[in-house]
Amino acid sequence: MGEDPFDWRSGQVRATPITGVNPDTLLWHHLYMPKIHIPTPLRQYAGKQPAIDVKGSTVGEALSGLVSAHPDLRRHLYTDEGKLRAFVNVYLNDEDVRYLQKEATAVADGDNISIVPSIAGGTALSC
Repeated sequence: MGEDPFDWRSGQVRATPITGVNPDTLLWHHLYMPKIHIPTPLRQYAGKQPAIDVKGSTVGEALSGLVSAHPDLRRHLYTDEGKLRAFVNVYLNDEDVRYLQKEATAVADGDNISIVPSIAGGTALSC
């Protein structure tokens, strides 16, 4: 028979170790609430909001939640194949996610995701 889980001397219940079980499977998958900052030209497709709190544990999940809530944004952020458009830059707390783990980059509560569209064009100046 196993050891009594109650410690009669201290009056507390002893923790019983669980063996052979992955502790990660005991917890529900936690979804964090990062804030996505919407650039001015895209706000018309996001209810005119400058920033939106979304659920997700990665940058990709957060962006997916954003376009699920605001479907008109999808065509501006993603190609028909579901890839982020080349001119859409995404930053997590001022770090370019292309140099992290791209859309698989983990996020935490209070993180800031910024969508920054590239701007091209203009004229050459002659001196």
